[in-house]
Amino acid sequence: MKTLKEFLKRRVIHQGAFRFLSFFLFSLLLVSCSVSYTFNGSSIDYTKTKTIQIADFPIRATYVWGPMAAIFNNALKDKFTNQTKLQLVKRNGDLKIEGQITQYQQRNKSVSAEGSSSQIELTMTVNVMFTNNVKHDEDFEKSFSSSKAYNSTLSLSAVQEDLVNEMTKDIVDQIFNATVANW
Repeated sequence: MKTLKEFLKRRVIHQGAFRFLSFFLFSLLLVSCSVSYTFNGSSIDYTKTKTIQIADFPIRATYVWGPMAAIFNNALKDKFTNQTKLQLVKRNGDLKIEGQITQYQQRNKSVSAEGSSSQIELTMTVNVMFTNNVKHDEDFEKSFSSSKAYNSTLSLSAVQEDLVNEMTKDIVDQIFNATVANW
C-alpha cells in the first residue's frame, strides 16, 4: 500500500512539473512569435505611408447616367477613409488614385424561347492610375469592371440606381484590394 501511495505522489509531482513546463514553453512561444493581421484587409506601413489623394473620376463613357460619378467618387473615398488610417488630402498624397469611368453600357445577356431578350446585362468599367510615392514599384494603370443582369421586363430607370450601387461597391473593393490590400 505504501508503494502505491509513493507512486501516486511521485506521479502527481511529475504531472505538476509537466504542466508547469508545458505552460512555460507555450508562454515562451507566444512571447517570441508575433503575428500581424489587420481586420480591414489593408497592409499599409503607416510609419511611411500617411496620406492618400483620391481625384474625382469623371465619366468618359458614351452613355452617361448623371448620379453615377458622385456615387462612385463618394464610395471610393469612403472605403479608404473608413478602412484605413490614411488621411485624405487634396494634393501630394503618399498614395494617389485617379482615373475615369470609361464604360457604362447594357447588352442583351440571354434570349427567351420566343426570341426576345429575357435578361439585360449592365456593365461599368473604370480605368485607374495608382501611384505609390513611397514605393513606386507598386504603381499601375489598370481597368476594373463589374456587370449586373436584370430582367428585360423591367426598365433601366427602375433598376439603375441599385445596379450602379452594386457595381460601384464591387469595383471599389477591387481597387482597394489592388492598391492597399496586396491580395
